[in-house]
Amino acid sequence: MFDRIWFKSSFFYLFLLPFSWLYGLISTLNRISYQYGWRKVYRFSVPIIIIGNLTIGGNGKTPMVLWLVEHLKCRGWKVGVISRGYKGKSNNYPIIINMHSHSEECGDEPMLIWKRTGVSVAVSPKRADAVAALLRKQELDIIISDDGLQHYALFRDIEWVIVNSVLRFGNGCWLPAGPMRERINRLHTVQAIIANGSEVGIQSGEVLMQLCPIAVVNILTGERRPLYFLNNVVAIAGIGYPTQFFDTLRSYGITPIRSISFSDHHVYSEKILTSLTKKDEILLMTEKDAVKCVDFAHDNWWYVYTEVKINKIDTYNLLRTVENKIRYYKDSKFNV
Repeated sequence: MFDRIWFKSSFFYLFLLPFSWLYGLISTLNRISYQYGWRKVYRFSVPIIIIGNLTIGGNGKTPMVLWLVEHLKCRGWKVGVISRGYKGKSNNYPIIINMHSHSEECGDEPMLIWKRTGVSVAVSPKRADAVAALLRKQELDIIISDDGLQHYALFRDIEWVIVNSVLRFGNGCWLPAGPMRERINRLHTVQAIIANGSEVGIQSGEVLMQLCPIAVVNILTGERRPLYFLNNVVAIAGIGYPTQFFDTLRSYGITPIRSISFSDHHVYSEKILTSLTKKDEILLMTEKDAVKCVDFAHDNWWYVYTEVKINKIDTYNLLRTVENKIRYYKDSKFNV
């Protein structure tokens, strides 16, 4: 319902405007309280980059985190990642993910990052605690925060905002009348605006990122196959914008028999998922969904392995900014 109000012509948002003004007031006071030193901002001995967004829902932050982690690792930098661990429930924080961790405790996105990259990933609703936990564990050159643009208690050196190139900012209103966590003018203070999707809708100065399916992977066995291997597919997605996943499949020649959307971060059960396919059908999902299904996967369950593609010039410019900040911190330590 909210998607129709936020992203399509609808006058119903007018009824929600008073709540949006209240949200905006609280959000603005929160930001100002840190800017003017009324509340403590936590700083650390390594640079911190925030990859976040201005709108609620998934715009592609986690894939961009994966992209940056892999590139920095290839250049020899020691990288750590922190996350709030949305929808994860644990009695104790911070959590440093290991082979005994479960997505129910730490959240699906942190688990995905750890499984894909192998770098240290810490989870805590208070992100400063997650940073401190990583630095106690090992020496790092940089820490990347998956989301957290509005978490002003944590000092950040670099901010990247991910924008859905199709949906953009909808009607531009604060929650709940619109999808905005902050106003659009917040873009003037960030170091990069990265548009996820197609060139249609991208604006001057923005970096285009595209999620490209590379292969499909069997959740139970780990077997990897090309995309054209699949037939009789039932596709599911429990992400912020499921339509994008289904559209991507069709653009790569996979036309699902059925496409089923779940809420973002949905907790799956074996009973529900097994009921979605017949004996000769394949259940295909996102990698984010797959990390929650490992313990009860069936042999006809697969996920799409995707990679972020960014052109060489933008890649060079993005990485140069990050590496310059890393070197600045290292030089400052040496000169102290």
